[in-house]
Amino acid sequence: MRNKIYCSIANSISAVNQLNSAHAIEFIENVAAALAECFQNGGKVIIAGNGGSLCDANHFAEELTGFFRNIRPALPAIALSDAGHITCVANDLGFEWVFARGVEAYAKPEDIFVGLTTSGNSQNIIRAMEAAEKKGITTVLFLGKGGGKLKERADYELVIDGFSSSDRIQESHMAAIHIIIEMVEELLFSDLYSR
Repeated sequence: MRNKIYCSIANSISAVNQLNSAHAIEFIENVAAALAECFQNGGKVIIAGNGGSLCDANHFAEELTGFFRNIRPALPAIALSDAGHITCVANDLGFEWVFARGVEAYAKPEDIFVGLTTSGNSQNIIRAMEAAEKKGITTVLFLGKGGGKLKERADYELVIDGFSSSDRIQESHMAAIHIIIEMVEELLFSDLYSR
């Protein structure tokens, strides 16, 4: 068992190490800047994902509406996770529409849509992207497994490759999200922290 543990640790490190690439660093930098500008302009972030990625979407939102490392003003973020909404839309239209309807309901021109899908093929994230495109809002995708059907669809995208299971991809996504939030706080609130 210990050998398997060492192997899993090595795989986890390998996945997160993909954030050390020039593309990933540029992605983190650009998304942090886009989020900071969004918040400065009175916008919000709308985040969606399925399963573990929905948990990551909730985590992303709460780090913004709460705080990350230091106490500072709340930042507006919504994870599309309301059970009433999801079950209503899934029952009446189909599960592929649950996030698109949320984007349609909440998105304003100054907002950003963030989609998380380790396959890049989640039909409900594809539909949400289409809704975000119709609204003309900035889009961000966290992908895996080559990017799937969503590859090169967003304004900003991160693809974690080389893993057939979602867990390692999600670990890298969450590490990137934490760093992005850290940079957003640096951009918006460094004066608060220097006091």
